[in-house]
Amino acid sequence: MSNAAHRLLWTVLALLLVAAGGAASAVGAGRLPGGGVPVLAAGPLSWWRAGAPWSALAVAVGGLLLALLGQRLLAAGLRVPDRLGGTLAHPGDAAGRTRVASGVLTDALERDMLRAPGVRRARVVLTGPATGPDVWVEVRLSPSAGLDAARAHVDAAVRRFAATVGCRPAHLDVTVLVDEAAR
Repeated sequence: MSNAAHRLLWTVLALLLVAAGGAASAVGAGRLPGGGVPVLAAGPLSWWRAGAPWSALAVAVGGLLLALLGQRLLAAGLRVPDRLGGTLAHPGDAAGRTRVASGVLTDALERDMLRAPGVRRARVVLTGPATGPDVWVEVRLSPSAGLDAARAHVDAAVRRFAATVGCRPAHLDVTVLVDEAAR
């Protein structure tokens, strides 16, 4: 089913639900003919009154669960097939594509940064498009580590990363923290 068909289906369903709710509210408020007649028949009405105050809570919880289910169905229906979350995709030379999970790339960059002397921890986050992702790096250094040597190693690791992935980061943010707990 196409995106337009999904939108039409969900629009029609939403309009039917709004119309049913509006009609029930109008009848219950006495705004429509037959306003003195209960919306529910005698059997469900006695069940509703017997379950008070829990019947209203049960309906609210059921409505919330149905709303969450509808949201998930809507999100699944409108998902774009070529857009994969958490992957970097590059068109190949021929008709194919290369897809690499971003977790694999961030793990490799973190391992590369951990090879520098004095680096205790490295954390990398990739966001944005595959052609120019934003790279967020956090490096924790030991107190005895040389800042210039660590900076040179991080710069070299990011250059190697860009050469491996085949694109330059659109934005590079590096945060360096000195691990004071090691003192």
